[in-house]
Amino acid sequence: MINFKTVIRIIGILLLLETMMLLICSGVSFYYQDEALVDFWVSAGITAGAGLLLAAMGKGGNRQLTRRDGYVLVSFAWVAFSLFGMLPFYISGYIPSITNAFFETMSGFSSTGATILDDIEALPHGLLFWRSMTQWIGGLGIIMFTIAILPIFGVSGLQVFAAEASGPTHDKVHPRIGITAKWIWSIYAGITCILVALLMLGGMNWFDSVCHAFATTGTGGFSTKQASVAYYNSPYIEYVISIFMFISGINFTLLLFFVNRKFKKVINDAELKWYFWSVVLFTGVIAVILFYSKPMGIEESFRQSLFQVISLHTSTGFATADYMLWPAVTWGLLTIVMLMGACAGSTTGGLKCIRMVILGKVARNEFKHILHPNAILPVRLNKQVISPSVQSTVLAFCFIYAVIIIISVLIMMGLGIGFVESVGCVVSSIGNMGPGLGETGPAFSWNALPDIAKWLMAFLMLLGRLELFTVLLLFTPEFWKRS
Repeated sequence: MINFKTVIRIIGILLLLETMMLLICSGVSFYYQDEALVDFWVSAGITAGAGLLLAAMGKGGNRQLTRRDGYVLVSFAWVAFSLFGMLPFYISGYIPSITNAFFETMSGFSSTGATILDDIEALPHGLLFWRSMTQWIGGLGIIMFTIAILPIFGVSGLQVFAAEASGPTHDKVHPRIGITAKWIWSIYAGITCILVALLMLGGMNWFDSVCHAFATTGTGGFSTKQASVAYYNSPYIEYVISIFMFISGINFTLLLFFVNRKFKKVINDAELKWYFWSVVLFTGVIAVILFYSKPMGIEESFRQSLFQVISLHTSTGFATADYMLWPAVTWGLLTIVMLMGACAGSTTGGLKCIRMVILGKVARNEFKHILHPNAILPVRLNKQVISPSVQSTVLAFCFIYAVIIIISVLIMMGLGIGFVESVGCVVSSIGNMGPGLGETGPAFSWNALPDIAKWLMAFLMLLGRLELFTVLLLFTPEFWKRS
């Protein structure tokens, strides 16, 4: 049975943490004397009240979380954060539609970056800061943060980690998962602070630097400008953000190994190699296409290609150009990049490079089996044998991922949305990318979509952020049966 009391109590505690975040944003509103100050106070009051109520209702529950409890907690926590996180947008009147307010907030907490706003710069500073903060918190995972603090309340975070980090592998660098989470958050915060300083050196003011650093390390892509990073027209800023988007796409346990000077483990990692060389390959091919088809020099072609490839590879979604104006072949290349995503254990979305590596090795072994039917050919990753169960999980994940995309595209087309836009929205949402294709590309918002489509896309964002199984398990009858 699901331990609902403990789940409710932890969600209540999480809402109290969200209250603190809302109050931080009210401080930004107070500093700039903008009109969202009272709206943040009201939102914080409602969120705090709900948090205290849920914490009280869950008092006395069993402190031991099961694996099922972890899946319920993770899914419900993301929805709860988005429901209460939308209050500042809705109460302030800047996003007067509940559908749009929820969509914008889910896009933030899932680090997707798709927006329904047609005039981002009209928002007061507090709301702009809140948009960026949702991506920073959601990027590495609300639950990863709770793993670090749950031991304070006598609750183990291991089952929560298993539900949130549901990729093929997730390394433990310390026997206690809470210690690992704290180390990872320290690196996450450190990368953010370094990026803020570098962006300020490039001419950004402190506010824009912090907001863009939040969106970069969280690989979310919410900008304070309607034109995104292109607004600054600065090669320096573009290169800096490109580098930090790439870093944020690396498995954070590898970054921990790097900090601990275990360089050999980092350099020999198969997933990192795939990630690095795919960036090099796609950047090089698109740069050549741009150089010969557009009035661009070598440096500009390389920079435009590098930024867009890394932005979509890491599911960040920042833009320095409207790639829909590029040759059509580049759309296909960028869609492949969007589908792949970056590394497991990072803040990114997509299928993840580690699954690409495993699929590639499984496919290679199938060819060998045809020639040598009796040969035993284990699949190895970083010199470790990948068990058949992990292989089947990867194959099942990719199959379900494809089926969901196909069904969702058909639903979108049934709602009267064009094929290109339907594919772009669905792939972008489930991969937590942000920009889509066609009329939902980097130069447009998603405001024109029907409300039903926005709710569907918000659901796909949640699915993609929690890697399908965590959410889909809740819809299976077996999950709720007594065990």
